[in-house]
Amino acid sequence: MKQLTPMLILLLVLSLAVPASALEITAPEVPKSGAELMPENTDSFGSGLLELLRNAILFLRPGLKEASQVSLSVIAAVMMVSLLRTFSGSVKTAAELAGTVAIAGILLLNANSMIRLGADTVTELSDYGKLLCPVMTAAMAAQGGVTTSAALYTGTAAFDTLLSSLISRLLVPMVYLFLALAAANSAVGEELLKRMRDTVKSTMSWCLKTILTVFTTYMGITGVVSGTTDAVTLKATKMTISSVVPVVGGILSDASEAVLVSAGLMKNAAGIYGILAVLAVFLEPFLKIGAHYLVLKITAAVCALIGPKEMTGLIEDFSTAMGLLLAMTGSACLLLLISTVCFMKGVG
Repeated sequence: MKQLTPMLILLLVLSLAVPASALEITAPEVPKSGAELMPENTDSFGSGLLELLRNAILFLRPGLKEASQVSLSVIAAVMMVSLLRTFSGSVKTAAELAGTVAIAGILLLNANSMIRLGADTVTELSDYGKLLCPVMTAAMAAQGGVTTSAALYTGTAAFDTLLSSLISRLLVPMVYLFLALAAANSAVGEELLKRMRDTVKSTMSWCLKTILTVFTTYMGITGVVSGTTDAVTLKATKMTISSVVPVVGGILSDASEAVLVSAGLMKNAAGIYGILAVLAVFLEPFLKIGAHYLVLKITAAVCALIGPKEMTGLIEDFSTAMGLLLAMTGSACLLLLISTVCFMKGVG
């Protein structure tokens, strides 16, 4: 409340004292992490988005190369264990245990860098949102939307803070716990460890789904997530988001309608720049984590043909962890996108 009161006073002053035509609104500069991807043309949302996607695809090759190297190392380790398992007795047991430790070590080193990348991306998105939302709030208030802008700002700030804190303080440590339990379960095979692993995964998924459901419900109640668009385009895009983003894809695909139906309303330069800046920060880490996620899925499928079930399950668990990271970063990004578009509906 202490932070909200000065903002409300500022909105009232802007709406009463400053004509909308006289107010020059500029979005905050894109963070350094997204500067290389930021398109030169930020006047048009469509052309800017295409340029942004082209730039992001160019940065995808290093991530694929790194993920492929990890995959080959894991497949080699599984093949070695499969050969040693032809022996009986203690040699077979020692080979399986050593193979599990080796695979866990290879994957954990790679997963650690991806987890840090995902956590840093969420933090950067949250920090940029704290700069962008006041700008959009002031622009909307200057055109007389004091009450609506205050409601939008309050909701966005609250949910953004809650989501970023939840991810950094709870979900990221739980990813490490999930991987530790997965490795222990693969090595020992205890049913209790498997249940604990599944419980941790379910808890993370439930937390993300709950906060996104509450956020989209809040936006729906305030009347800012609404509209219609071309049915075919909307259906195709929602299906794509639902299949690409693990864990929370269904929720994100439903909320994406707010972005799609407002494409024609994106006439505010600050809003367009802000959306492109958010995507510039988000896309490279998301694509890099996504590359590791897909490669691990393929690796698990290959290892299922040549290796023991326990090791294949361990690889699948690491791909699940990458999927959870995709859900976290995707949730943080779309929260800002929906909020910005809702402001732009009022700014027009």
